[in-house]
Amino acid sequence: MKGLKVNSELKGTFSAIIFSIVIAWFIITFIGQRTVVDGHSMENTLFHGDNLLIDKVSYDFEEPERFDIIVFPHEIGGEKKYYIKRIIGLPGEEIYIDSRGFIYINGKLLKERFGREIMESPGIASSPIVLKEGEYFVLGDNRNHSSDSRDSSVGLVQSDKIIGKAFFRIYPFSKIGFLE
Repeated sequence: MKGLKVNSELKGTFSAIIFSIVIAWFIITFIGQRTVVDGHSMENTLFHGDNLLIDKVSYDFEEPERFDIIVFPHEIGGEKKYYIKRIIGLPGEEIYIDSRGFIYINGKLLKERFGREIMESPGIASSPIVLKEGEYFVLGDNRNHSSDSRDSSVGLVQSDKIIGKAFFRIYPFSKIGFLE
């Protein structure tokens, strides 16, 4: 009798572990995941080592919006990295950055408070760029220390490449909270 009880408890424990693994896999694959900021391109909003939660499901129901912080893959020298940047330009818009570092969308100056400093280089946006359907123009908040859409090696981000929206900082604990 005792052997059957132990065997039954082991089966129950094993089933609970398998169930937990399947649920965790489902959440990480389809709903959200944790990511760590690597680098300084999003300072003064995000800092190297910050741990973030990424919402992977909301863009299945709504379009990304201007100023959302997104995560997308980018390959550098055969190595896949994940970039964290802020959406500046939306599909159908014309983006232009003048020689003084000011951003224009459809000919109007963009009023924003996220850029850490004035951009020294407009990159490929020194001439107007019209975004096609499903294309986004992204910038790091630390504009002069960011590889972003201004750099032709990064370019415009396609909607199907966006992994999700960074929405919550979980570490460091002193800065825990929702991202703006």
